[in-house]
Amino acid sequence: MTSKTSTIDELIQQQNPFAGHLIVKPQQIWGKSFPDVPSINAHASNAVFDAVEKIRQGKRTTVGITITAEKGLGKSHIISRIRHRLQSESDSLFIYMNKYDNLNQIKYEFLQSVTSSLRAFGSQKVMQWQEIAAALINETKQWNYTPQQYINNLYPSWLNKHSTKFVNPLAKLVQASKPEISEPYILRAILWTLSQEHLNYANHWLSGLELTQQEAEIMGLPNLTKEDRETESLRNIRQILDITSQYKVPIICFDELDNADIADNGLTTAQVIASLVKDLYNNLNKGIFILAMYPETWNDQIRFLPQAEAAIDRLVSEKVDRKPIELNFLNADDVVNLVQRWLQNFYQEHQITPPYLLYPFQENQLRQLGKEKPTVRSVLKWCAENFVASGVTPPPPPNPIKAYFENELANVDADIDLLIEEEAKLADALCLAFNSLKGKTLEGVTVESIEAVNDGFMDFKIIGNQRKVRIGVDVVQQDYHVITAALKRLIDYKAFDLTRGCLVRSKIISLKAKLARESLRILLQEQGGEWVGLQIQDIKPLLAILFVYYNRESYELTEEKIFDFIEQQQLAINNPLIREILSDPSGQEPTNLTDDGLPISIPQSLDNADYAEINL
Repeated sequence: MTSKTSTIDELIQQQNPFAGHLIVKPQQIWGKSFPDVPSINAHASNAVFDAVEKIRQGKRTTVGITITAEKGLGKSHIISRIRHRLQSESDSLFIYMNKYDNLNQIKYEFLQSVTSSLRAFGSQKVMQWQEIAAALINETKQWNYTPQQYINNLYPSWLNKHSTKFVNPLAKLVQASKPEISEPYILRAILWTLSQEHLNYANHWLSGLELTQQEAEIMGLPNLTKEDRETESLRNIRQILDITSQYKVPIICFDELDNADIADNGLTTAQVIASLVKDLYNNLNKGIFILAMYPETWNDQIRFLPQAEAAIDRLVSEKVDRKPIELNFLNADDVVNLVQRWLQNFYQEHQITPPYLLYPFQENQLRQLGKEKPTVRSVLKWCAENFVASGVTPPPPPNPIKAYFENELANVDADIDLLIEEEAKLADALCLAFNSLKGKTLEGVTVESIEAVNDGFMDFKIIGNQRKVRIGVDVVQQDYHVITAALKRLIDYKAFDLTRGCLVRSKIISLKAKLARESLRILLQEQGGEWVGLQIQDIKPLLAILFVYYNRESYELTEEKIFDFIEQQQLAINNPLIREILSDPSGQEPTNLTDDGLPISIPQSLDNADYAEINL
């Protein structure tokens, strides 16, 4: 390690640890988090930890905790702290939701969040699904194998000996020992998560998505129709939580509840989630609900719910005064400790010892800042703007969007295996890119407008060349009925007023999907449509700038500034995916497509040992 100031100053000129980090992203909730000072608003996180302990001791079964704070005060920092503390404890289960794309299908969306959270690694370095599956088998058979032993040794052995048929009798054995499990198919799917070969399909089915008919038959799982999805989702959520709560304490967090969206029944996002929590609270064996929102959201929306008192009793069940836990603004000590922690991580990462702990800031500067009772966000923003070497004149402020974009791009890169399945976000990213191109000519098309299609299957239309060009664009990563329905609409040029249909997809379409393949043939060979292959390297920057756009209010950015950045960096006009959608169709299926599965990290094999043969 070195303490040469010149080396530190060179580092400071090259890197700013505070730039682009004004908000906590889901990736920081699940993965590497922002530097945390546990003493800041410890009363809020301690309330959760105390509730977990009460449930462990049998003193409580279900607890509701609501945290309120002004914008930027650190609600998501608290949730991140809770997640990382509980991750090291084997008897807790963390579930997180912060996106509410369709309030009219909130149960289905919550099921997606539950299953996505259970795919995250737990304390045993495997998916939380796999921890639960191993616990179910161990309890039934009175065994003590680890999830890794099932994944690497037992399941491959059983598959070799019994093919896939062993799961059905195994599921019956488990259910016989647990008659309270009323949904045998959910149990069967959970057990399938221990099979490396079938893990992705089990995750897909548990998320409420359809399997191919072949995979459904192999795994013994039924496919639900889209019409049944919302009704069945709530029942499946209850069953999943009932099963998991037998082994772990579920901590279910709802963040970012303050948007202005309204459901068809007139309820806001916060009200819809409060109603959902009220229902789950009444039916959950054990667990903790955490809701984070602005004070005005609580006062103006939650308190005016129908049957508000019943909801409030469950949302703040530990508070005698029936009020949320309020976060405090930072004081001088908090500001000093927060900045010191961020700098400590930064200098340790680069193996440099600073002249003093707060370098290049002065403690009196930070304490003066603390007297203004700032938020965490405003402190980090101040540090980003003033992070220059001592005695150096601050350079002109850089484009703030660049730092936000680079930070979002790193998050996208870390989470791309999941994001490539989120059709709504992929479509939004493309739509934003095309909106930024209005008035520009690309591949012979002058983009005039982007129009929504109120159909549920087609994402948007690109209008150009005085409406002589009308391209219907649909991003479809799902299979079976979904891809069939999407292609059926893409070839209906008359109904949707199209001159061209464009499918955007990264996966092959099975030859067994005969209706989909026939519609695809018509699209490509008869109607001059196109299938554009969705490549990860092309969509990453578009997703990154989309997330900057989503968070523009927190970043204090205007739409105009974001569009200027897209143009300056040529994110849209030079993007191969954007150009391919606008270019003349080739009439051919794209190459470099993937199969149905997602790459999933499986732990390395343990040493060989003698393992029990399953007695069926």
